[in-house]
Amino acid sequence: MDSAEYEAKIASRFAAFDQDGSGSIDREDFSGAAAALLAEFGTAARSDKGQALYSGAEAFWQGMAGIADVDGDQRVSRQEFVTGAVKRLRDSPARFAEIARPFLHAAIAVADEDGGGVTPAAVERALRVLGVDRAAAERVARELDADGDGRIREADILTGFAGYYVTPEP
Repeated sequence: MDSAEYEAKIASRFAAFDQDGSGSIDREDFSGAAAALLAEFGTAARSDKGQALYSGAEAFWQGMAGIADVDGDQRVSRQEFVTGAVKRLRDSPARFAEIARPFLHAAIAVADEDGGGVTPAAVERALRVLGVDRAAAERVARELDADGDGRIREADILTGFAGYYVTPEP
């Protein structure tokens, strides 16, 4: 994948973060994603899981802003997102996974409804509430359950998430 194709891929991922469709990514997009996940899984915002998810969303936002908010206006424009991903994350998807880890860890705890681990169905629900179309959400959930045991490991979710957002593979 050449540089222009990679930049186009990353630009297409911008909309997933711009939850409110404002044309930029900001703190409210992350807290809005947390609220949507809590509502989907019937988890109270003031519960331990709810507070962990909001804290994870804030940490994710801070990491994203630290990488991409070049002008310091507390918003990440589409161009800042593309530039930040291309310049700082393309060769280090693990760095992106570390930025996302607190949010994803907390989201997994919310989606793990029976305490036995997150299921493909729960991952699909989470992806759908975050704006992923049904077909893609089904495919991703199936692929993440690589061993077919009906449970998806956190490490697999982190790897898949980072790969989707920052690696050059199509």
